[in-house]
Amino acid sequence: MFPLKRWAALAVSTLALLGSQTTVAAPASDNGLVAARQDDGWHWVASWTSMPQQVEPHNMPPAQFNSGGGVFRDATLRQTVYLTLRATRLRVQISNTFGGSDLPITAASIALPQGGRAGVAGIDTSTLKPLTFNNGSPSVTIPRGQVAYSDPVDFPVNARTNVAISLYLRNGQSGSVITGHPGSRTTSHMQQGNRVGQATLSGANTKHWYFLSAVEAWSPPTTSAFVILGDSITDGRGSTDDNNDRWPDLLVARMQQVGNITNVGVCNQAAGGNAVLSGGLGPTLLTRYRRDALQVAGVRYVMIFEGVNDIGNSSPDAGTQGSMVTRLQQAYQQIVRDCKAAGLKTIGATITPFSGSGQSYSNPAREQTRVRVNEWILNSGTFDATVDFAGLVADPGVKSQLARQYDTGDHLHLNVAGFQRMVDGFPLGFFDRQR
Repeated sequence: MFPLKRWAALAVSTLALLGSQTTVAAPASDNGLVAARQDDGWHWVASWTSMPQQVEPHNMPPAQFNSGGGVFRDATLRQTVYLTLRATRLRVQISNTFGGSDLPITAASIALPQGGRAGVAGIDTSTLKPLTFNNGSPSVTIPRGQVAYSDPVDFPVNARTNVAISLYLRNGQSGSVITGHPGSRTTSHMQQGNRVGQATLSGANTKHWYFLSAVEAWSPPTTSAFVILGDSITDGRGSTDDNNDRWPDLLVARMQQVGNITNVGVCNQAAGGNAVLSGGLGPTLLTRYRRDALQVAGVRYVMIFEGVNDIGNSSPDAGTQGSMVTRLQQAYQQIVRDCKAAGLKTIGATITPFSGSGQSYSNPAREQTRVRVNEWILNSGTFDATVDFAGLVADPGVKSQLARQYDTGDHLHLNVAGFQRMVDGFPLGFFDRQR
């Protein structure tokens, strides 16, 4: 049985701001249905996730939704997310992990978006269902540092389906410190008033997610989650807005269509600018991996594909670079050790090239560090499996650089063709066929 099955019926979880252990409230009874299904080994499995972080001032909502005494005061926020598992029953996790005040949700709903597309303002109202909390309440107030789950809702979806989740905040969230995920690559829409049941919204839009942190599927015991810990490359920098073509999205398609792996949800727990050790944007990987990997519902597999921002932002002197190699190795070992203690399988990915004219990370000493770290990832035996993303997308003639056909132009981020190249080289044998 999965080591994190205890997450099967949480109503509210208390999360430390930077990823320490979670305190679990008493399970919701769900009128006895959840308890009955647990006897058969069914459990909640994350079908979509978004790494929570404190929203920077320049990534806050448009001005009309960020003034007058509260963020999203008397406003409806509609966001689309891409589910990776087939399911008949879902629940939604809303995060106030980094909020500076309580987060009051007055009403919420779930529906299929118009045309099944990501980033649209409209919904198919024939699929609309209200979301409730705490066994039937239409509203919930989420204290600072905590998350809340909606009650389970019967909502059939196929794998690789977009869903639209609408939140109405009558009083808004006070202050200017809120939780979100700026690198959504997906358009969110908002309008004044309670519009959670309205066919379309027409107030304003922005390409950020706010408050939503997971959608989970009620799943049989053979279903589990694959968590990818990463930075902007995994978050989707270089992908097409509103098109779900980040490399983890493309991996889901290959897993299901080529590998016939339909019982593993793929969870993108990455953020642009994130670092493993220190600095960067959002909590560092070392301070968030327990929250963002070990505590994800139904997790069975964990991937580490991160470190480029640590190397690229570090001083190129020999002492710093020598220390960087050691510290990254130690960080990976710590994360893998804790994953293995929880019964999880791990896969490590090599750091892709970042050399080239005009790229601030480009430096011979940093390149040497990247090569040394990558050799260790592939040959140390630390991970259960590895994938050489760097080798897949490097220029064969100049391996310190991305191949031209995969380079967005900044010599660091890959385009969709590069993402597909990575996915085509991903070892699908990493996932257990029988459990």
